[in-house]
Amino acid sequence: MSIHFVVHEDGDGVGVVVVEGIKAGQELTGWVMEQNRDITIVAKDPIPIGHKVALKDHGVGDTVIKYGVDIGRVVAPITQGQHLHVHNVKTKRW
Repeated sequence: MSIHFVVHEDGDGVGVVVVEGIKAGQELTGWVMEQNRDITIVAKDPIPIGHKVALKDHGVGDTVIKYGVDIGRVVAPITQGQHLHVHNVKTKRW
């Protein structure tokens, strides 16, 4: 089985895509590193390698957790499987 994205631990809201060519509608397999288990989701958008895929729904104002760390605030609704990037998440630093 091929891994499409990695997740650091349970509780993370996103995974990082580790392969090229993710297409909308594609079933993706992710590896949760800390628990050493696989999960599956369906991509709702094309997602470039190195970018994030949402593992759960996020509402405006929610905090996004990646690698167990707060990486920003949701500024547009995100559903599981969507591309999560600067168009829907902003840093809380400024």
